[in-house]
Amino acid sequence: MAESFTIKLHNGQGVKESKLACEERYLLVELREKLKALKTSFTSVEVYKKGQSRPLFKLTPKFLSAPLIISIIGTGYVGLVTGVGLCHRGRKVICVDVDQKKVEMINQRETPIYEKGLQEMLSSLPSRQFTCTTDMKEAVLKSDATFIAVGTPPMDNGDQCLDHIRAVSIELGKILKHKPGHLVVVKSTVIPGTTQNLVKRLITENAGHSKFRVAMVPEFLREGLALEDFLNPARIIIGVENNEDFEDIKFIFKEFKTSFFKTAVAAAEMIKYASNAMLATKITFANEIGNICKHQDIDVYEVMDGVGLDPRIGRAFLNAGRGFGGRCFPKDVKALMHLGRKIREPATLLEAVWQVNERQPLKLVELAKKRVGILKGKQVAVMGLAFKPGTDDVRESPAIIVIRELLRQGAQVIAYDPVASENMAKVFPNIEYGKTPKNVIDKADVVIGVTEWPELRDGRLYEGKVFIDGMKFLNKKTGKDYEGICW
Repeated sequence: MAESFTIKLHNGQGVKESKLACEERYLLVELREKLKALKTSFTSVEVYKKGQSRPLFKLTPKFLSAPLIISIIGTGYVGLVTGVGLCHRGRKVICVDVDQKKVEMINQRETPIYEKGLQEMLSSLPSRQFTCTTDMKEAVLKSDATFIAVGTPPMDNGDQCLDHIRAVSIELGKILKHKPGHLVVVKSTVIPGTTQNLVKRLITENAGHSKFRVAMVPEFLREGLALEDFLNPARIIIGVENNEDFEDIKFIFKEFKTSFFKTAVAAAEMIKYASNAMLATKITFANEIGNICKHQDIDVYEVMDGVGLDPRIGRAFLNAGRGFGGRCFPKDVKALMHLGRKIREPATLLEAVWQVNERQPLKLVELAKKRVGILKGKQVAVMGLAFKPGTDDVRESPAIIVIRELLRQGAQVIAYDPVASENMAKVFPNIEYGKTPKNVIDKADVVIGVTEWPELRDGRLYEGKVFIDGMKFLNKKTGKDYEGICW
């Protein structure tokens, strides 16, 4: 909703007043555009909200070069969430993607991915402040800073594919040939050294100069809670080459109430990997303890509740179960393992973490076979296909390992997920997908719970069925018709 503001420009000879009407969150963006349009020199500018005697802002001419318009290359989970979140907090955002269909969807305010709250927030953004385009050149030239948020998918050997980063860097170099001073912020997860040794080098080679700036600001977003995490970050890591760039990036996130950690560019890249590797290790540790507890008739959740009371350890990421999956943990653990082998410093702990995590989902199939016998010809219901609740992402989902093993043993698989069935059908097009939990469970000889969506935690769904629980769907001990993976 537009509000009225009074602008007072001081130029040493007097004060010139002007009016501005806009949403308060976009006041800085609209103010700068108005000041540039006025083409009036000033020593300072004060902005007053209607009816108030104290200024909201008192700004110097340096404000005219503040990073208020942000272009974001890539509209996947990171890019789109970053763009929507920054615009919601008062920045003007231009997203860029090569996929014309995706660009049209976003401009029509339809999100191409499922993420809690994203559709509603995207719909609320004014077209004047948030747009999407396939024209990278136009977006970069119209913006003060560019965020690179393209994918870095894993290759078979564990290394990351940098083709998208490489292509974007070359194109950026060509665009920045006649635009010195531009700030390029890498948001994609990349191995230490990539920002300076690849991105900066390629931009320099193609621009013909090095009069631009590079920084690394890693993302720490949990899929399913990505928008919440972006808007309320525990910290913002900023890897920069100098203090001026640090201050500019802090300004981009000016409305975010959190701590800012300044570090070297390569250190920021490593912080992302080290954080995910630590969380993956905590999960795997809980699973290892859970596997031992299973044989000792001990509930590992009770054990981890006690362990988590130690402030040095904490309870988060100690839920034992079928293992981790998704876009980040597997990719980042494998990338660090590959880096360790490459520099002849084997990441022995992470190698073990990966081996345990690969085996863990198979225990669900072993328990199903233990309960109902040979699985060949039997109907097995797999409940939950996304790698975690709250997302439609099935990349590296433990459900893939479970379904693949069930099919190998000759079972007939019928699966259910509230939002991820369509994506899983691209991996397994020949299994059956049910429209409701009851429809799937009623057909099954045995039910395997893989991803603990809230609607799948109702014990009445599984009455009369053998249920193999992979993530503490039900608060039960192992019993006649119930078997927990680690309890």
